[in-house]
Amino acid sequence: MSKILTLEIANKFLSDPIGVSWRAEREGLGERLEDYTSMDDAAAQALAQHEGGLNLRGLTSLSDAAVQALAQHKGDLDLRGLTSLSDAAAEELAKHEGSLDLSGLTSLSDAAAQALAQHHGILVLSGLTSLSDAAAQALAQHKGGLWLWGLTSLSEAAAQALAKHEGRLGLDGLTSLSDAAAQALAQHEGFLGLPGLTSLSDAAAQALAKHEGELVLYGKAEEAVKLARKRLAKQK
Repeated sequence: MSKILTLEIANKFLSDPIGVSWRAEREGLGERLEDYTSMDDAAAQALAQHEGGLNLRGLTSLSDAAVQALAQHKGDLDLRGLTSLSDAAAEELAKHEGSLDLSGLTSLSDAAAQALAQHHGILVLSGLTSLSDAAAQALAQHKGGLWLWGLTSLSEAAAQALAKHEGRLGLDGLTSLSDAAAQALAQHEGFLGLPGLTSLSDAAAQALAKHEGELVLYGKAEEAVKLARKRLAKQK
């Protein structure tokens, strides 16, 4: 059943955002913003003026006017309920200042990736299970945390592109990594999250051992890199 977030509801939230959220969460009185599946354009325009995070994860669609309005919001914006995004909408949302959660997207056009790359701040695209080489090259231009936790595979070309990304890079969904991809990602500067890797070849471990910055690995992959680092240290 569709629940529409109206201007009246938005204004009630804006008048007392903490109180409204607390009563809905703790006392079951009223609705939380995240409980709504659609939104009036007027409500979007009003909420865009809110200084602070907006949890709108329940929204499953947005009009062009609503997207344009929310793009003006400054603060964390959670739109993980959206499962698709037009290139035009991506271009608008890229103007948003603050963390942008679009983890509900399961696909992303190269043009949309190019647009979102202009966004400044944390960008969450953890619903994507694959990424074209062109999209990877585009997103590599993004400045800020880039969370691609859902990716289950990564080509050598995509790895080479993402290695140039400036900011924290999360690739938690990868369970394996080719030697070439490992060699490429080892060039990434800063935080690199690969906690999903279950094993690494000696060549891949040796490559990642040279990574400069925080590297998150677990289990056998972590042990393999630790061993590779010890070997490298002995060679110096």
